Amino acid sequence: MTEMMNTISLEALKAGDREAFAHLVDETSAHIYRAALQILGDERDAEDVLQETYLKAFRALPDFEGRSSLTTWLYRIAVNEALMLVRKRKPPAISVEEPEPFDAEAESEEMEIVDFCCLPERDTLSSETRRFMDRAVRKLPENLRMVFVMRDIEGYTIQETAQALGLSENNVKVRLLRARLRLRQELSVYFGGKIQEESRR
Repeated sequence: MTEMMNTISLEALKAGDREAFAHLVDETSAHIYRAALQILGDERDAEDVLQETYLKAFRALPDFEGRSSLTTWLYRIAVNEALMLVRKRKPPAISVEEPEPFDAEAESEEMEIVDFCCLPERDTLSSETRRFMDRAVRKLPENLRMVFVMRDIEGYTIQETAQALGLSENNVKVRLLRARLRLRQELSVYFGGKIQEESRR
């Protein structure tokens, strides 16, 4: 899409063009729903977030200044909606500090990490693998999942993630490392099985 088309599209959206808005929904809703589902772990809640995101976006579009892309702006609305829902249903889910000290080396030593460097590329990119990875993310404890999704999937900075979740930056880093270690363990077991399958063929 050219810069001129982007300008026309934004002008149409800001003017309340419903056809342009429907196109925006078509282009972005799948990604926004997936992000909400990964944060919340519940399909119905993710659908509610999706609906609220576009309702708020439609109302706010006339005041959108274009300091970020439309997609980034929509993601921020969706993440904020998801966070509000989490705080409403489970107030203790987001604590200010980690309850216990974290030793990354000790935790990683307890995990059996399989070397999956030899896994064929077609398997690492398969829809089956992507589904497994999505399930693994959703299995993370909520406080770890939210940090991982915001930082590693949606691309928020450590500072932005900390501000959104009401955490210190150090706690975001700790939770992110915990999440990555847990996912590494899950994926190691999965890819280890894939390697064994390949070796038997």
